[in-house]
Order: sequence, then C-alpha cells, then structure tokens
Amino acid sequence: MNASERIGNAQTSLVAARLLLKEGFERDACSRAYYAMFDAARAALTASGAPVSAEKARTHSGAISAFSLYLIKTGKLPAVHGARLSQAHQARLLADYQGDSVAPERASAVIDWASELIDSVKSAFALD
Repeated sequence: MNASERIGNAQTSLVAARLLLKEGFERDACSRAYYAMFDAARAALTASGAPVSAEKARTHSGAISAFSLYLIKTGKLPAVHGARLSQAHQARLLADYQGDSVAPERASAVIDWASELIDSVKSAFALD
C-alpha cells in the first residue's frame, strides 16, 4: 500500500470516528480515531522512505517506535504528534480491551489529534 492509500484510509477512519462520536459511541470513536492516527503515521513512514521493514510497520508498537525515531526525533513532524499517538494508543487499548468508558471530551480530543496529524502528514509529504 502506498502513502496516498494509507492517508486515504486514515481520512476514512476519521470520518467514521466523527460519526461514531455523534451517535454516542465514544469508545468506538476513540478506537477509530486512533486507527486514523496509526494509518497516518504509516503513511508518513512510507512517504519519508524511512528504513522500516513492512513487518515492523504493521505492528502498533513497531510503527509508533519507527514514527518517533524517523519522523519525530528528526524534526520532520512536530513532537506533539508523537506524544499524542502514544496517548491515543493507550486510550484505544483501554477502550477496546478493558471495556473502560471513554468520556465524550476524551474521544473528541483524540479525533482532533487525528485530524491534526493527518493534516500535518499531508502537508509535510505532499499527499492528497
């Protein structure tokens, strides 16, 4: 999958997250927003040509680690995106696997983070 396809997936997940939040499904909205961020991070890794194996980029921990190493620490993307991606990953784990409730404000924040990351990746790597 190329970077444009990955950013397209991220945008689709973002739309789904917004719809889920609107309908009161905060846990699912938070999860879907995280996946928007995950796909955006993978799009950035692909677009940047970072030397990341497909196997490593496929896993959550591998992609987050590579994103931090190759895109955040090098200054190609603002550091805030690395911190937010990690926070969204933790929120998703709690929502998906522990069944914890997610406050609407928290889900909304993760959706905002996803939107900002997608915009940043699109701008930094000229993706549509």
